[in-house]
Amino acid sequence: MLAGRLGLETARIPHADRHGLVWLERGQLYVEDGTLRFRAAGSDSLAAGDYAIPFQTLSLVLLGPGGSVSHDALRLLARHGTGLVAVGEGGVRLYSAPQIGPDDSMLARRQARLWADPDTRLGIARRMFALRFGEVPPHQSPDVLRGIEGARIKEAYRLLAHQHRVPWNGRRYDRQNPGAADIPNQAINHAATCVEAAALIAVAATATIPQLGFVHEDSASAFVLDIADLVRTTVTVPVAFAAARACMDDPALALEREVRRRAGAAFRKENLIDGLIDRIKTLFEAEG
Repeated sequence: MLAGRLGLETARIPHADRHGLVWLERGQLYVEDGTLRFRAAGSDSLAAGDYAIPFQTLSLVLLGPGGSVSHDALRLLARHGTGLVAVGEGGVRLYSAPQIGPDDSMLARRQARLWADPDTRLGIARRMFALRFGEVPPHQSPDVLRGIEGARIKEAYRLLAHQHRVPWNGRRYDRQNPGAADIPNQAINHAATCVEAAALIAVAATATIPQLGFVHEDSASAFVLDIADLVRTTVTVPVAFAAARACMDDPALALEREVRRRAGAAFRKENLIDGLIDRIKTLFEAEG
């Protein structure tokens, strides 16, 4: 292609000026006369029909179950810097993550700079604490912060269990035998997996670095776990306990499927992924 042809090299709209995400499922994503279109079969979230997709104003297309995409559609999205990922219903799984994100590496460079300095790393950990619990803790020791966090989470579990009428004997999880846990603990495991997928989508969309966590350290997805924890008591555990109660009332329900169904509905209702993207940006707004 000749340089400058049709002005394509300058046609891309900066991600800062784009309008987030579009969810598509049960249909075909294709190109017609240079326009990206989605032929929807119909679902709870999108009525049957043929829709034009304003791909140049989007950061990310989330293609859910029952969705297919043509080669031309992928080529068009790539040319204009719009990402596409395959997700579970409501964003409870992430099946693919091509290189996507903003036009520059600003957030990733800021994350790396803040992570590299022990003082600013602690500052971000304290900011995460404030986002979760509504206050900035006076303590400066990471171990003390973890202790306070653990006590707050333990109390939150107790209160949410009472609210959802779920018997609760504490958080117990054997990684070698996860099926041995009681129903509430199994439900939390499933819900945590769903929320981590949503957090991974948010991290991918912002092009931040999954390995550089501020609270979690050793995991290759440490920052993803940090972001997922921001909604542990507002999304993860409420979804888990609601599903656990439903399965206790109706043993015919499959626990994992019930958790995924409720998680997907909660993600859409709360605009969870959009909110996590905003929180990532908020974390790194100020240096130090």
